[in-house]
Amino acid sequence: MSAPLLALEGVSKVYRRGIVRRVTAFRLDVDLRFDGPAIVGVMGPNGAGKTTLFEMIAGSNVPSAGRVTVAGSDIQRVRYAERDRLAIHYHQSYQVRRFARTWPSFMLERASSSYPRVHLFDEPQFNTQDGYIGFMLDFFRHLRAEGRLVFICLHPTAVLHLELLNEVCESFVFVSGGRATRFSTFAEMAGQPDVRNYLGALAP
Repeated sequence: MSAPLLALEGVSKVYRRGIVRRVTAFRLDVDLRFDGPAIVGVMGPNGAGKTTLFEMIAGSNVPSAGRVTVAGSDIQRVRYAERDRLAIHYHQSYQVRRFARTWPSFMLERASSSYPRVHLFDEPQFNTQDGYIGFMLDFFRHLRAEGRLVFICLHPTAVLHLELLNEVCESFVFVSGGRATRFSTFAEMAGQPDVRNYLGALAP
């Protein structure tokens, strides 16, 4: 039995604040598994942990517990400069946070791939110029056809964004309340009360 393309097993990320009395300021718990290529839509309120989730998958953020594997490799055991050969995070530069390196790179494993297996698009811009949206959707489908796992994270501000996700994505993840919940269809996700509350006037 081959390893899943991506697995988050018992993953938690906890941020604490305070010096004398440490209190939990943020917590995200994730158990997700994707066995093969797919295009997955990700949504959730600001501050819910969507970018933290992508950072843990790409290996730039160390989970407080659990482990993330990409094609069977524990991303935290792969050399820092080679982690984007397994999972690459496309993001706005202001979103990037830097994290301490826990081990010298030479003590870690080499990446088992020369090209990213997981592609994480963090709020990509859908320019409405002629042909641009179609180009982006074709690009996502091209990656999927090559056997890649593609995540598209959007914070929808227009019905168009929901229509794009519904057209191109095969499953969905909603990040909210410290959890990441997977749904098989857009309709299933959009039917959840917390999702409808998040979407507000955009809810179908």
